[in-house]
Amino acid sequence: MVPVSFDLSRPLPLQPRQWQSQLIQLLRARLGQGGPQGQDVLIHAGPGAGKTLGALLAIWRLQQDRRIGRFVVFCHRNAIAAQWLKAAARLELNLVEWSLDAADALDGAAADQGLLLSYQTAALHQTRLQGLLQRWATTPWMAIADEVHHLGVDPDEPEAAAWGHAFSTLSGSAALRLGLTGTPFRADQLAFCAARRQPRRDGDQITWQIVPDLCVEPRQLIDAGDVRPLEFRFQDGWVDHARPDAPAEPEAERSCLSAETRESWRARNLRRAIRLGDTSSIALRVLLQARKGLARVREQHAEAGGLVFARDIAHARQIAQLLQDEGDQVLLVHSLDPEAGERLRRFHQGQGDWLVSIDMCSEGFDAPRLRVVAYLSTVVTRSRFVQAITRAVRLEGERCAQEAIPRDASLVFAPADPLLLSHARSWSISEPYLLRGTTPAPLTDPLGGSGGRGSLPLAAVDQGTGAVIALGGPQLPGFVGSNTQHRRPA
Repeated sequence: MVPVSFDLSRPLPLQPRQWQSQLIQLLRARLGQGGPQGQDVLIHAGPGAGKTLGALLAIWRLQQDRRIGRFVVFCHRNAIAAQWLKAAARLELNLVEWSLDAADALDGAAADQGLLLSYQTAALHQTRLQGLLQRWATTPWMAIADEVHHLGVDPDEPEAAAWGHAFSTLSGSAALRLGLTGTPFRADQLAFCAARRQPRRDGDQITWQIVPDLCVEPRQLIDAGDVRPLEFRFQDGWVDHARPDAPAEPEAERSCLSAETRESWRARNLRRAIRLGDTSSIALRVLLQARKGLARVREQHAEAGGLVFARDIAHARQIAQLLQDEGDQVLLVHSLDPEAGERLRRFHQGQGDWLVSIDMCSEGFDAPRLRVVAYLSTVVTRSRFVQAITRAVRLEGERCAQEAIPRDASLVFAPADPLLLSHARSWSISEPYLLRGTTPAPLTDPLGGSGGRGSLPLAAVDQGTGAVIALGGPQLPGFVGSNTQHRRPA
């Protein structure tokens, strides 16, 4: 057992934020507890909160206290791995990326060695890594899972979720498992690793939900000036589904985008609305207003850039071409492009007016110059939408010194799809994540930690996070005009 020391004479290398100090105290307390409740800690903190730095500061302190020795960071993308290596170097922590070629050298690494693994690497080389980590267990070590919601756990098919199964197996001998997430929920409503489940009674039934051990909501970060607020601009309109050669049936073939309640029609409306050539012109209006929004932001933030989320590669190319035709510099990135990583780097360094992406910038992408998001995707899960729009909340040091608190808002533009409108209502608060196969409990406490805000009208959602556009009725409105009101709570 590593000797425990409470010598705090060595100050932390950086001044932690309040929640990061709470994290350090929480991990200290959990290391003294036995069993799975003491072993697993889940942190829910929005983008820009400082999850990576917070976890590394905690490791630094726990190593100084001699409560842990080695540590392993698991993450799901190379770009995120690079951020961990950079942050660790900033704190002078010994973190190296594991590879099969360097495995023999790492087997005899120093007692305070940190390893960095991708989820895919952990799954592919599970047997080799398991032997190494079992030898590490002679002294307490710590496992960290970044964006831990990717590590799904299926009780019916435990080995089907390969990433989650590999992490659970490899971290079994860890003294502490820390899960970090900005969106602690999954579209399939499965549980995930390093997360505590709590029962909730609903009459004579039990509902299970994931409960973070520490939750840092975006609205708290906004109030503290750590991240930017968001302002939403949703474009409404009529969607016409009639075929050109079919007789006109206005009532049967036309649907108002924001007012549609039938799920099949809602999904069909959105598929049509994001097309650049659709007769509704909703997608064109979204892009037009996004360009105008970026121009306004650049009056105060000259280096600002924008990000467009597209449906697929063909759609992204059309959007990129349209923006280029308007004179903008565009960087197109997608997972099948071998140059995508280089283009992301160039955007981060200030090149280009717009990024156009499908699947590479919704999670983990860090570019503080990003101030405008246009969402033209058919993926409407809350996790994807929140991850996408919060790419625009991050701050850089120089801008912090120039802007008062609350910071200048970033802008989000999207079609007025009912589900996206619903997600916008609650993006800045934490909602309960109920597991699959359970009966949802009523959300009776809208202001409490386990409540929800889904019943509040758009006009009432502000909380210091930026007003939300309250769209009018079925008339096709101008972007800002008599049919689209910019309301704030009284």
